[in-house]
Amino acid sequence: MPGKKFYVVWKGRRTGIFSSWAECEGQIKGYAGAEFKAFESRAEAERALTSSYAKYAGKPSTDQRWLFAIAKPIIPSICVDAACSGTPGPLEFRGVETETARPLFKEGPLADGTNNVGEFLAIVDAMQWLEAHGQDWPIYSDSANAISWVKARKCNTKLARVPSNQRLFERIAAAEKSLRQLKTHTVLKWDTRAWGENPADFGRK
Repeated sequence: MPGKKFYVVWKGRRTGIFSSWAECEGQIKGYAGAEFKAFESRAEAERALTSSYAKYAGKPSTDQRWLFAIAKPIIPSICVDAACSGTPGPLEFRGVETETARPLFKEGPLADGTNNVGEFLAIVDAMQWLEAHGQDWPIYSDSANAISWVKARKCNTKLARVPSNQRLFERIAAAEKSLRQLKTHTVLKWDTRAWGENPADFGRK
């Protein structure tokens, strides 16, 4: 099983270090401008709490366990991840170069989305990035649902369409259209058990 995480809340209903996602979520869900991030150890969390959120925002929280695994991910490659505060909730997604965690693209927040939708859009954006840069790297996602949707060229989400997420559904439609035009790229499941969180992880859960 993945290791235990510790959640730092710099701005929320209560601030401090929380030892479960449920406790952390209670402080930040629905709280405007919440600032929080997950860490792999209490020591890291304690250091972060004495510093500012700005120092950690947008940086990968991965413990880079994959570097020491017997069977490693393919390099070069792209890792994608999504973060959603609530289901549905404000959604962000991004892609990074696996080996260096160099940011390649990022979008959000988009209102009233889900993690799987974000992962779907991130995979499609990764495909577009690869074609724009003439590369044929594999793409890693830790969402089996999103990977299956990409293979089907259809975002089979049950997310309700409401006025607040109209922009998100426009992005979904554009992504589905792109999938009909893009060449086939290799999309693989990130092995969280063996490799830890992927380098695109937002560190929020």
